[in-house]
Amino acid sequence: QVQLVESGGGLVQAGGSLRLSCAASGRTFSSYTMGWFRQAAGKEREFVAAISRSGSSSYYADSVKGRFTMSRDNAKKMVYLQMNILKPEDTAVYYCAATSQMSLTYSDSRYAYWGQGTQVTVSS
Repeated sequence: QVQLVESGGGLVQAGGSLRLSCAASGRTFSSYTMGWFRQAAGKEREFVAAISRSGSSSYYADSVKGRFTMSRDNAKKMVYLQMNILKPEDTAVYYCAATSQMSLTYSDSRYAYWGQGTQVTVSS
């Protein structure tokens, strides 16, 4: 089992950057594929990015590809989402999630563990 706590959200102007962090607890963090999802007000939760257990592979939604970078540090039990060239449409609550599934997946139903979320607001 793993517990997740996100941080790093805030208010930023369009074109700016933010780095989200996700701290995990549990002894087997490196056995989880990790993902970031987001949910804007009035919309369904959507996939943002996923990273493999070792961190060697990652997968991004088309809407963030080239602007966002996901990484992890298994020794520190941390996952990060570096967000650059932010747009107003990136405004959402961002969630960190973990799945025991080995393959990268964009399906939120595959993720068993979730953080509480952190708000990101991008002003125009």
